[in-house]
Amino acid sequence: MIGCATYVPKEAQAEADLRWMRLALDMAQEAFDHNEVPVGCVFVQNGTVIAKGRNRTNELMNATRHAELEAIDEILQHRPPQSTTFGTAPHACAPGDNPMLNTTLYVTIEPCLMCASALRQIGIQRVVFGAGNERFGGNGTVLPIHASCALVYNPPYESLGGYLREEAIMILRQFYMTENTKAPKPKAKARRVLKTEIYRTFVPPTHL
Repeated sequence: MIGCATYVPKEAQAEADLRWMRLALDMAQEAFDHNEVPVGCVFVQNGTVIAKGRNRTNELMNATRHAELEAIDEILQHRPPQSTTFGTAPHACAPGDNPMLNTTLYVTIEPCLMCASALRQIGIQRVVFGAGNERFGGNGTVLPIHASCALVYNPPYESLGGYLREEAIMILRQFYMTENTKAPKPKAKARRVLKTEIYRTFVPPTHL
């Protein structure tokens, strides 16, 4: 489907991509251990991890502190302002100055609309994710922010999904079995049963 991420079958997934995705899952586990929605990511440039991030929305009481934005902030801390495209005129930054040149983001869940837009603005070239995001997915499940022609100043990026999808879904399910003490109205979850069946598909899933 035009505008949707490409879901890659297991047999076609490169081991190098799976290796980095396992690191993203480690970050998701760290988020889980801190009572955060378990989403984690790593940015890899030319075979080297340049930033890692995990959800910190509960910890910081800030709904924008998604894993991707946490990692982007880490990258920008080590880049002088003139080397990024933030706040500059369209195409003012030469291709060789793009801080995201030859960079792939590995993230356990499809980037949301906010994060997908941020990724385009910083010039990411490739995103590999685990499970789709049926409520807020910005790589085609809800809106194709990653490929939209409406964002004329920022080039689109390649988006591939389905990498360690089952693992990404199961850690999310485990989290939603627990009590979120930071929620405005915590829900009683003692009677919930962890589902282990996973809908197997290579198109954006309709449910987890």
